[in-house]
Amino acid sequence: QLIKYFSGLLRVASRKGGGEVVSTIITRNEAKSGHSELITTIKFRHCSLLRNRRCVVAYLYDRLLRLRALRWEYGSVLPNAVRFHMSADEVLWFNQYKKSLATYMRSLGEGDGIDLTQDIKPPKNLYIEVRCLKDYGEFEIDDGTTILLKKNSQVFISRQDLLLLLSISKQIFQAASENILSIPHK
Repeated sequence: QLIKYFSGLLRVASRKGGGEVVSTIITRNEAKSGHSELITTIKFRHCSLLRNRRCVVAYLYDRLLRLRALRWEYGSVLPNAVRFHMSADEVLWFNQYKKSLATYMRSLGEGDGIDLTQDIKPPKNLYIEVRCLKDYGEFEIDDGTTILLKKNSQVFISRQDLLLLLSISKQIFQAASENILSIPHK
């Protein structure tokens, strides 16, 4: 989930971030004049500023990773509760990421595109064992072979072929295992 955008931390870090150049100039001048006790203080402050900058960059990168994960979880439209916690720059980044992903998905396939968000987890088995509940007759699968589907027969069939058969008639098969329940119906 996404927590509220913490803009106060970023304002403080950006205000202090400009002091790096000043501290470097002061370090050079103090080293020439012989004030070595200030050099350690300035170096400590400089290291603190660098650490704060790394922390802010890590914070922003973590939020972008979370936004990217939310796009895959919720789709292209985020709930208002999530959008409330986003900054204006994050909304802009999310919209650009959404458009880039949509363009990429349209470019896949044979013109229609492929929805990559549909099946995020790969299937456990490529073939599913099903039992025919009605006589269907012969069915030609993708590789060109035909299988005979008659009442009470059990067959192993690929997910793609099963989806095709289910789109024709949903009353033909019963799952011999529970794998069929995870297949989305179109």
